[in-house]
This record gives sequence, C-alpha cells and structure tokens, in this order.
Amino acid sequence: MMIPWGGVGCCLSAAALYLLGRSSGRDAEVLRSVARAGSMKDLAAILDTASKVLPLVVAVSGRVGSDTPLICQQSGMRGVIVEETAEQHFLKHNDAGSWIQDSAVMLSVSKEVPWYLDDGTGRVYVVGARAAAGLILTVASEVFEESGRTLVRGTLDYLQGLKMLGVKRTERVLPTGTSLTVVGEAIKDDVGTIRIQRPHKGPFYVSPKSIDQLILNLGKWAKLYRLASMGFATFGVFLLAKRAIQHFLERKRRHEMQKRVLNAAAQMQARDAEGGNGTSDAESNSKKDQLVLDICVICLEQEYNAVFVPLPHNLITT
Repeated sequence: MMIPWGGVGCCLSAAALYLLGRSSGRDAEVLRSVARAGSMKDLAAILDTASKVLPLVVAVSGRVGSDTPLICQQSGMRGVIVEETAEQHFLKHNDAGSWIQDSAVMLSVSKEVPWYLDDGTGRVYVVGARAAAGLILTVASEVFEESGRTLVRGTLDYLQGLKMLGVKRTERVLPTGTSLTVVGEAIKDDVGTIRIQRPHKGPFYVSPKSIDQLILNLGKWAKLYRLASMGFATFGVFLLAKRAIQHFLERKRRHEMQKRVLNAAAQMQARDAEGGNGTSDAESNSKKDQLVLDICVICLEQEYNAVFVPLPHNLITT
C-alpha cells in the first residue's frame, strides 16, 4: 500500500496550525492578565509595593524619546533605532542563457541608543527592543544609485556573466515622538530608574498598537489558525480514508479474482479426471481442447474476446 503523502502532509499542517492557534490564544490570555499602568507615575508606585521575588509584567504607553538620538544620513530624521542596508542589484546569466535580475546584500548595519517612553508624568527606559514582537521600523529613505558604466567594467562584468545595475540603500528608523505600547518586565534600580526588558518567561511586545488591539489581533489569528487547522484536518482525513477504501476494494477484488481462478482450475481438473476414466486418448484430447479456460489471462476477471496467433516467419512478407 502506497503511503498517501498528500493526506499525511495535510494532517501534519493541521497539527502545526493547531499549535500556532493555541500559542496565539495563550498569548492573548497572558496579555489580558498583564497589569496596566495608567501612567509612569502609577508604575513607579506599583513597583514600590510589588513583590521583589516575582517578576512584574506590565503594559505601559508613551512617546519615544532619547537624550542622544541618532540622525539618519539620507533623510535627516531623528530616531533611537536605525537600520541601514545596501543591496547590490544586477543581471546574471541563467542556465538557459537569458538574463535574470538578482540582488545581494552588501551592507547591513543596525544602531540603537538608550531610549525611553515618556507620557508627561515620568520616563521608562526600554531595553532590548529589537528582540521584541511587534516592532515596526519606518522606512525613512530609499535611494537607488546606478552603477557607473565604463568599457573596462562592462567587459569584466560580461566575462563574469553579470551586469551591474546599481546599489539600493534603505534606511529604517524608529523616530522620536512615536507613540508605542510596551509589554514586558518592569524593574526599578537603586537610583530610581525604571526599565522594561524581556522577561525570563512571558510576553515582550513593542508595538504602535494599544494592548487592547494586540489582544484582539491575537484572538483573530488564533481563530484563523483553528479554522485552517480544521480545514486541513478534514481534507487530510478524506485523502487517507479514500486511499484506505481504495486499498480495501483492491484487495477484495484480487481475492475474488484468485477465488474465481482457483474454482475454474478445480472444475477443469474434475472434468479432465472424468474424461480420462472411460474414453480413448483421442476423445480425451478433444475434451481438453473444449475445456480451455475462458478467463482473460491479462485481467483474470472477464472472458476473453480475442486471441493473438503468432505467425511463422516464412509467412511474413516485406
């Protein structure tokens, strides 16, 4: 029996989607249980009364700020996180001999300075934001610089099977003044500075969406994952059941064919035995010729309706 890989793949995909749905649902439940600080001043009061043993996971909102912001080289925007990439675009020969466009990253640089959220009542510093979920950097600038074309450069590129088009430089930035919601572990040091960082176990989000929007979005994804999981599981079970039924019917058909052939052979042997008791050799040969099995030797299921007679070589003319 051949393994129905399509059905197996659908069932495995259903299991993966189900796990993703459960994970999204758990994340939504965890966010519902997170303590919400109405202001930075309230967060400081909560930390003063909170347990020093258990980590405090909170959600705070404010505007991005920094004492030493970065300045983008291309756009001049001020930000606290800047990512610069340089991507070389070129044409190259494929196996068919035609030119296709491709690209390769030449440079990828990420910069970050200490930054905080400020809501007017206080500041909360955010640590390790690039590893958080939901972080979106704004595209500050995209510039395409065409490659200079000279005879020598063009000849070398052609010999290498390449045609340089240019370099695409992109700047992505988290601008100062952006409204963000941060969910993470809140810590207050001896100096009184409050930081939010990734908890050892728990959610860590840096997102322009509010916490209610994050919970709603996770709930939608959990529902979509569950529906997709049910669809893949149903289709996978259908494929597996179809293959199992086909295998059962095929085995049943083979068993019936084998039973029919055995019955026909038994009848032939019985008739041969009856013919050999009181008849001559000529009559016996005549009866054997009449008792030729009428089942097709190819399908072993239906009566034959044609025969192939080999012709002697001396009757074949060219």
